[in-house]
Amino acid sequence: MGNKNPRVLIVDDSPILRQATRRAVTQAGVEEENILEAGSGAEALAVLDGNDVDMILLDLHMPGMDGAAFAREARGGACATTAPIVVVATADERAQGEALGADGFLPKPFDADELRGLVDDLVGGDA
Repeated sequence: MGNKNPRVLIVDDSPILRQATRRAVTQAGVEEENILEAGSGAEALAVLDGNDVDMILLDLHMPGMDGAAFAREARGGACATTAPIVVVATADERAQGEALGADGFLPKPFDADELRGLVDDLVGGDA
């Protein structure tokens, strides 16, 4: 895409983990105002309904609409997006993310360098 200022959506039910992910995303070179957050799959779909994003960082385990249900809806529902979906999960959850057709996988815990590599690979950021 060659997007120098990618928009990233962080989907995680934990405010603490969203904050830590936001910090890593900014360290990876994404501008603060280009980071969107959602605390559930349903909230993330609402964010997608009104915003174009270049990348989605997705937690799988959330109450209500979990990450798997969100991913299916984000790919084929009314708010369908082609933005790469990166599953942020533990190593033993990786297979579940791969089964969803995720575009990438970021192991918990991750560092800014890993995230920077994914941003560069998936959205062509100059981060």
